[in-house]
Amino acid sequence: TPQMTYSESDPGENETISSGFILVGFSYLGELQILLFLLLLVTYLITLMGNLLVITLVMLSSSLHTPMYFFLVNLSFLEICFTSGVVPQLLVHLLVEEKTISIAGCAAEMYVNTIMGLTECCLLAAMAYDRYAAICHPLHYTTIMSGRACAQLAGASWGIGISLEVAQTTWIFSLPFCGSHRIHHFFCDIPPVMKMVCADTSKIDILGYFITVLFIMGPFLMIILSYVYIISTILKLPSAEGRRKTFSTCSSHLMVVSLFYGTALFAYVLPNSSPTVENDQIVSLLNTIVSPMLNPIIYTLRNKEVKGVLSKILEKSLFSEKR
Repeated sequence: TPQMTYSESDPGENETISSGFILVGFSYLGELQILLFLLLLVTYLITLMGNLLVITLVMLSSSLHTPMYFFLVNLSFLEICFTSGVVPQLLVHLLVEEKTISIAGCAAEMYVNTIMGLTECCLLAAMAYDRYAAICHPLHYTTIMSGRACAQLAGASWGIGISLEVAQTTWIFSLPFCGSHRIHHFFCDIPPVMKMVCADTSKIDILGYFITVLFIMGPFLMIILSYVYIISTILKLPSAEGRRKTFSTCSSHLMVVSLFYGTALFAYVLPNSSPTVENDQIVSLLNTIVSPMLNPIIYTLRNKEVKGVLSKILEKSLFSEKR
């Protein structure tokens, strides 16, 4: 028997949806939506400025033209696209009563969100491999992580994210939707949109499991394996100071991985861990909005090289103004 999925709010309504959806989002907050609007607006601006700052610093400083910062520029650009695919629409919906979105707009939002999410998984794995090569094979690092190798790893990350998620999202939106038009989320994510599909979703479910196992958990396992080798190499170093300095070169990446996969785990891999719609939305906020804001802060505040470049640029600008 084909598996049929209908809207939770009115399973008896089978009228085909062609005009668009209503993103219920944070309607339950009432007047507090204004406060959330201000909070998210500040968060969004910090995210844009922080990630643009990272990109600018790497581009301006030749000392940062290394594989690690090449991947960091890719990550910062991705985070700008990731959060910009969700936040502007959410900010508008927090101010208006009619929280509608067209089917095309919903599809576009899902394209951006899923492509950036999957690409980030692969990029974080590439960054872990870079740290593995730098710490475990320092004498061969420049050969292993050549400019061509870095471009291939970044290109593969973007290629996997774009090709798989374009296929998955296109497939989802080729199916008919029916129900009450109401999506109990603040953006068009796969799980809530799939609840609006009134057709057999078993094959898409299989594709979703395939993507999750191979291209979400697969990179995560590669990251864990890389750090097993990294930690074992660090522990063999003779001095405590050497171990501390070596580990500090990958601590920022480890924090970003923990933040990204920690929130993604609860949002997608363990959806039943959040028993209410409100909890699901809070976890999604952390994954799609808070995480992109914190990543550039983690990399700048905990990175002496980036802070050094930033201080030099600020000093030059101040001296030029005084002259």
